[in-house]
Amino acid sequence: MRVFGIDCGTEFTGYGVVQLDERARTSKLLHIADGTIRLNKKHATPLRLAQVYAELIAQIQLHDPDVVAIEEVFFSANAKSALKLGQVRGVAMLAAATCNKPVAEYAPLSIKSAVVGYGLAAKEQVQFMVTRLLCLELAPNSADSADALAIAICHLHTAQTEVQTTRMPPARIPLQKRSLPEGVR
Repeated sequence: MRVFGIDCGTEFTGYGVVQLDERARTSKLLHIADGTIRLNKKHATPLRLAQVYAELIAQIQLHDPDVVAIEEVFFSANAKSALKLGQVRGVAMLAAATCNKPVAEYAPLSIKSAVVGYGLAAKEQVQFMVTRLLCLELAPNSADSADALAIAICHLHTAQTEVQTTRMPPARIPLQKRSLPEGVR
């Protein structure tokens, strides 16, 4: 399975592609690509959104993932920032839909828990673990691309767990003989 992760941002949008190689005895995560879409603050919002859309479409078509994974909206006290982030997320979802790719969404705590083992991990910890899990010689060149790779890894871990859970036979609980109270038959 190949996953295209997107870390949406109003200035930098990271993307990362991770594939699960199941041919080995134990499955292995493979780094395919990562990068950062850098947006010019001086450009109007519609132009920045168009840039995100065009670059995501190009990368999704280039890497042909099975699924696109995106971080859920982070609720913050600043409504204006949340709205702008929501616009970028909408564009990312549109890009995935345009390429006929299903979209999976994950909460920030779930992503950090899946990669670091701690939902409140710092960005540096996420970057370190992404580097280790993907056996990279160097850390991804931006925190945004590392976060996108983490989102893709989170989806792969979640998908693996779901597959293993559905393959497992239901637990067999032996029936115990119950004795009826005296006088009842």
